[in-house]
Amino acid sequence: MRFRNILTFGVALGVGALCGSLAGPRPALAVAREIIELQRDVTTLLQGQKDLSTQLTQDHTVMRTLLEQSNDTVGRLNGTMNGLQKSVQDVQANSGARLDTMSTQVQGLSDNLEEIKSRLGKLNQQLVDLQNTVQSLDAKISGGVAPSAAPASTGATGASALPASGGSVGSSAGGPPPSADTLYSNGLRDITSGKYDLARSEFEDYLKYYGDTDLASNAQFYLGEIAYSQRQFQQSVSEYDKVLTNYPKSFKLAPARLKKGMALLEMGQKNQAIKELREVVKRYPGTEEERRARAKLKELGVAAAAA
Repeated sequence: MRFRNILTFGVALGVGALCGSLAGPRPALAVAREIIELQRDVTTLLQGQKDLSTQLTQDHTVMRTLLEQSNDTVGRLNGTMNGLQKSVQDVQANSGARLDTMSTQVQGLSDNLEEIKSRLGKLNQQLVDLQNTVQSLDAKISGGVAPSAAPASTGATGASALPASGGSVGSSAGGPPPSADTLYSNGLRDITSGKYDLARSEFEDYLKYYGDTDLASNAQFYLGEIAYSQRQFQQSVSEYDKVLTNYPKSFKLAPARLKKGMALLEMGQKNQAIKELREVVKRYPGTEEERRARAKLKELGVAAAAA
C-alpha cells in the first residue's frame, strides 16, 4: 500500500514535470532526459513493489508452515501429557493396592512376632518345670528313695508316656484337629505370602475349634483382611464388625474400625466411612490408626471431628 502511494506520487510528479516542461520554454533535450529518468524511477518503484510482494508471500508461507508445525507439536504434547496423567493415575491406584497388601502383611508379621514371644515364654516355663522335676528326682535318689514308678507324663514338656503296647495315642476316626498354635501360625504364614484362600480356611478352622482363646479376635480380624485384599469389601465389613461386636477387649479394635472405614469408602458409602474414621480418631488417640484416619479424613476434605 505504501509503495502504491509512492508510485502514484511519482507518476503525478512526472506528469507535473512534463506539463511544466511543456508550458515553459525549456529545451527539448532537457525535457526528454527528465522523462527518461522519471520512467527509470517508475520502473524501479514497480520492481520494488513486485519484490516486496514476493517477499510478503514467502514470509506468509513460512509463517503458515511454522504455525502448522506448532499446532502439531502442541497436539503431540497434549497426547503425551494425557498419557502421563493416565500413567500417574494407574501408579497411584496400584500403589494404594500395594500399600493395603503391605499393611496386611505387616500386621501378620507383627502378630507372628507376638506369637513367637508367647511361645518362647511357654518354652521357658516348661524348661523351668522340667528343671524342677529333675531336681526333685535327684533329691529323691539322693535320699535313697528308688523311683519305682516314673510319672505318667512330664506335663508341659510334651514327653508323655506311650501305652505299654507301644501303640500311638488314640484319636477319633477323622483324626484330631490341628493344634491352635499350628492353625494360627499357618494362617499367618499363608496370609503374609498372599495365599489368601488357604489362610481363610485356616483362620475359619481356628475360630471353629479355638474360638474362646486369646487369639480368636486376631483370627477374625484376618478374615476381614483377606476379604479386603481380595476386594470383597462387603464381606470385609461384615468380618470387621464381628471383631468390634464379639471381642470388645481385643487389641484389634482400632485396626478393625479403621479398615471398616476404608472398605466403606471403596464401596462408595462416604458418609458411613467418615463416621467410622471419626470414631477411630475419637476412641484411639495416639495410635497409628488414629494418624491414618486423620490423614484420610483430610484427604476427603472433612474435619476429624463432627461439627
